[in-house]
Amino acid sequence: MLHSIALEKQFVSFPGLGWKFQFNSIAFELWGIQFYWYGILIAAAVALCLILGMTQCRKHNMTPDLVTDFSLLAFPMAFIGARLYYVLCEFKTYHVKGDFMATIKSMANIREGGLAIYGGVIGAAFAIFLMCKIRKIPVSTVLDFAMVYIPLGQAIGRWGNFFNQEAFGTNTDLPWGMYSTSIGRYLSIHCPTLDSSKPVHPTFFYESVGCLIIFILLMVIRSKSKKAWTTTACYCIFYGIVRFFIEGLRTDSLYISGTNLRTSQVLSLVLIVLGFLVISLGRIYGWERKPLPEKFVKADEQMRREAQRRKERKLREYEEGEDIEDRVERLSKSSFTVDDEEEDSDEESDDEDSEKEADSEVEESEDESSDSEESDDSEDEEEEESEDQDEEEK
Repeated sequence: MLHSIALEKQFVSFPGLGWKFQFNSIAFELWGIQFYWYGILIAAAVALCLILGMTQCRKHNMTPDLVTDFSLLAFPMAFIGARLYYVLCEFKTYHVKGDFMATIKSMANIREGGLAIYGGVIGAAFAIFLMCKIRKIPVSTVLDFAMVYIPLGQAIGRWGNFFNQEAFGTNTDLPWGMYSTSIGRYLSIHCPTLDSSKPVHPTFFYESVGCLIIFILLMVIRSKSKKAWTTTACYCIFYGIVRFFIEGLRTDSLYISGTNLRTSQVLSLVLIVLGFLVISLGRIYGWERKPLPEKFVKADEQMRREAQRRKERKLREYEEGEDIEDRVERLSKSSFTVDDEEEDSDEESDDEDSEKEADSEVEESEDESSDSEESDDSEDEEEEESEDQDEEEK
C-alpha cells in the first residue's frame, strides 16, 4: 500500500526572509519500505543527466549506445566510490571490533547516510577509464563529454541535504540564514562553540547554485574547445574553488586523521593545481581531442538507417490498411489537413510539370545544336564542291 507518512516532520525557517516550511525527509512508504527525498532527487539527477547525454551525444563525437554502456558501469561505481570515500574517512564510526561481518554490514548500510561527492566522481572516472580501455576508446574523449553533467547532478542532489537537514554551515546573520530544530540539536551536540539558537549558512544551497553555474560554463567550454582534457580540467578548477570555500563554512566536514585539515579542502587544492597543470600541458604539447573510432560511428549510422526503414515500413503498412474515412479523420485531428495534402500533391504535379518543361527545353536545345551542326556540315560540303569545280575548270 502506498501512503504518505507523518514521521520525521519538522519546520525549517528563514527568519530574515520571513519564510517557514514544514517538510518530511521521507517522501512515501511502499510495502514497508521508506523512500527518502534524498534518494528520489539523486535518481532524478541521474535520469536527467542520462537523458541530456543521450540527446546531445552525436553533436560531441559520441553515440547513444556508448552513453548507455558507460552509464551502466559509471553510475553504480559512483555510488560505491562515494560510500567507500566516506567510510574510509570515518572508519572508526563503522568499525566493530572483533566482528568482521558486523563491520561490513555497518559499512553497507547506506540508509543511515554517508556519501561523499568526491568519492562518487572518482568512482565514475575509474569506471569510464576501465571501459575505455576495454573498448579501446580515447579516455579524454569520453571524460570531456561526460564531465559536463556531473555538476548538474550535484546541483540537483544537494537539495537532498535540505530535506535531510544536513551539510549546513556555521552561524550567520545574513537574511537567508536558515534554522530548524534538527539543526539546533546538531549544533548543541557537535558544535558547542556555536549558538544552537541562531540561523546557519545554507551551504547546500550555495553549492547547488555554484554547480549549476559550473554546468553552464562547461557546456560552453565543451562546444568551443578542441583540446583534449580541457573540459575535465576546467571542472577540476571550478568545482575545486567552489568546494574549497564552501567546505570552510560547513560544520560536518571530514578531517584527515590526526590533523585539523579538512579532507575536501585538501583534495580541492589538489584538483585546482592538477587542472591548471593539465591545461598548460595541453597547450604546450598541442593535445587535440581524438575522434571516436570509426567502427562505432558506422555502427550508429547503420542502426539509425535501420530504425528509419522500420519507421517507414510501419507507416506504409498503416496507410495501406487505412480506409479513406479513417484517413480523413486522422488528418482532421492533426495539423496536417486534407487541403495541405492536396496542396502538396499540386506542388508535386507542378514540380513534375516544371521538370518536363526543363527536359523539353533541354531536348530543344539539343535539337538546335544538332541542326546547327548539320548546317555547318552542309556548308563545308558546298565549299568543298566549289573548290573541286574550280580545279576542274583550271
